[in-house]
Amino acid sequence: MTEQVAVLSTWQSEFKLRHPSMTYVEQAQEAAAGCMAKVGMCPDDVDAIVFSLAPTAFMGVADADRWAIDHIFGAGKPMLRVHTGGATGGSVVQAAHSLVRSGMYRTVMIVGAERISETPDAQKVLNQIFDPFYEKDMPLQTITAVALMANTYMRRHGITQEDVARLVVRQRRNALLNPHAHLKGNITVDDVMASPMIAYPFKLFDVCPRSSGGAAMIVGNMDAARQWQTRPAFITGVGAVSDSNWIGDRIVPSAEYDFIDWKLMRVAGRAAFERAGITDPIHQVQVAEVYDAFSIQGLTQLEQLGFCASGTGFLLEGEGAWEMDGGQVAVCPSGGTLCTNPIAVAGLVRAIEAANQVMGTAGGHQVKNVRRSLATAVGGIAQFLTCSVFSNEPYEAH
Repeated sequence: MTEQVAVLSTWQSEFKLRHPSMTYVEQAQEAAAGCMAKVGMCPDDVDAIVFSLAPTAFMGVADADRWAIDHIFGAGKPMLRVHTGGATGGSVVQAAHSLVRSGMYRTVMIVGAERISETPDAQKVLNQIFDPFYEKDMPLQTITAVALMANTYMRRHGITQEDVARLVVRQRRNALLNPHAHLKGNITVDDVMASPMIAYPFKLFDVCPRSSGGAAMIVGNMDAARQWQTRPAFITGVGAVSDSNWIGDRIVPSAEYDFIDWKLMRVAGRAAFERAGITDPIHQVQVAEVYDAFSIQGLTQLEQLGFCASGTGFLLEGEGAWEMDGGQVAVCPSGGTLCTNPIAVAGLVRAIEAANQVMGTAGGHQVKNVRRSLATAVGGIAQFLTCSVFSNEPYEAH
C-alpha cells in the first residue's frame, strides 16, 4: 500500500549576496531548526534526511554534506545527498516524496544551503560541465549557452527583447511582496533594456543573481500530517527526465525533444500531470513556480507543459495572462529564480513557494483560492528537468 505524501512544514531564509555572520553549516542548521520549530517538531520526529547540495566548488569545500550532518541533526539517521545541478532542489523533493510514499519513512526532512558568492566568478565553476574537447574552446558557460538558445527561440517565434523584458518587470514587482527575495523593485521595460548587455540578448536584468541562504521542507505521511499540520499541501504528481550531455545533439529542429523549445519538459510534465489527474493545466492549476534563472526560461516551460501554445507565452505576458491578480495563472508570484537563485536550493525554494500557496502561508504574495500549484527545476544546460504538483487534497489513483 502506498502512502499519501504531505508537506508538513517549510522554511527559507532571506536570500542575499552574502551571509558573512554565518558559516555554511550554520545556514543549513538554521533552515533545519526553523522548519522543525515552525510546527513544533524536534529532531527525533524526523526519520530521514535528504540533503540538497549542488557543486561545492562555489565555496571551496568538498562534500559539504559530510560537514553538515551533525549541524542538521543527521547523526544516527539515514541521509542521502542529491546533486542534479540547478535541478537539485526539485530532485530532492521527489526523492523525499518517494521515501515517504513507499512507506519506508513516516517523515523526511529536505534541507540545504548555498554560498555561491564565495567564488569570485561562478561561471568558471559552471564552465566545468562542458565537454573539454569539443565545447570549452567556444568558450561556453551557462549565460552564453542559454543566450544562444534564447536567440534561436526568439527568432523562431518572432519574440522581441521588449516582450521578454515585460516578464522581468512583472517578476521584480512580485518580489517586492516576498521578504525572502534577493532582487526586487518597481522597474520598467526601458530599465531592463538599458541595463548592461551581458550576452545578447541578455541584459543584466535578464539574468538571475548569485544568492546565498538556506531552505528546508519536511514531508510526511497522512498520520504525520494529522499530527503536525492542519492544512497540508499534498504532493500529488511528480515527473523528471534527463537529456544527453551533448548540446549539439539537442539543438536541431528535427529532434523529438528540441532543446530550443524545451520540449523535453513535456515528458516531466506529462508524468506529473497524469499522476495528479491534471488534464487541463491552465484551468486546473492556479500557481506555477517555474525555474527561470534567465528571463527566457520560465514561459518556454509553461508552453511545453500545456498552459499555452509554443511561442505564445511572451505574447500572453503582454496581455497580463500571468499576473498574480486577474491573470489566467499566477506565474512566479514569489519573483522566481530570476530574482533569487541559491543554486543548491533554488528548485527547493520553487517547491516551497508552490506548497505555501496551497497551504495559504505565502504571506504578501499569496494568491487567492489556490487548489493546485506546480514547481519546476532545471539543471545543467536543461539536462535535468523536474516537475512537481502540489494539491489541497490527497492523491487519488488516476
